[in-house]
Amino acid sequence: MDAGLEQINSLLLDMASLSQKAVTASIDAYSQGGKATEVRDMSHQIHALHRRVSDLSMEMIARYQPVASDLRFLKSCVEISYGFFRYGRYALDITQVLDMFGDLSGCDRAFVVETARRTQEMISLSVEAFARRDVETAKKIPSMDDAVDESYRENLRRTIEGEGNVKCSLSAMLILRYLERMADHATYIGELVEYITTGVEPSG
Repeated sequence: MDAGLEQINSLLLDMASLSQKAVTASIDAYSQGGKATEVRDMSHQIHALHRRVSDLSMEMIARYQPVASDLRFLKSCVEISYGFFRYGRYALDITQVLDMFGDLSGCDRAFVVETARRTQEMISLSVEAFARRDVETAKKIPSMDDAVDESYRENLRRTIEGEGNVKCSLSAMLILRYLERMADHATYIGELVEYITTGVEPSG
């Protein structure tokens, strides 16, 4: 059983690395006005790894009927895997927004980029917390989530009130929505790390 647990852990770390690269590529494409064609392939790879983690976790639960910490780990791995998968999927969604709206060089992108960097930090903390089973690192994430939520609401308010260029406002709103969802997943992954380590049930 130990070999299977280690394999799942390794697969999740591979997912974490790929998802971080996908998010970085999509944000860099937005901030620099480029393309991120590699994100689609990375998203597909992450999805395949997610299926592998889910299948292997269920197989181990059925075969070994684990209890206590091993069962918590396996149950949490399925959900953490889904969180890492969503990072990659939302990164792909951001690239699709860029394809849809085209040239955004005339837009003030600083607000979205600042929110993206905060979200990337949350993602990094969620990965670090999982890799090290570090509850203290995980506990840093929720307060950052509030700031990302507020950025999304602020841009939504501006859009509703008709501030700024429509193309800029709508593209920013979509991207901020994807960032807000990534931040939610980062927060939940942090809660799952605490669950794995201490047995405290996540609230999400």
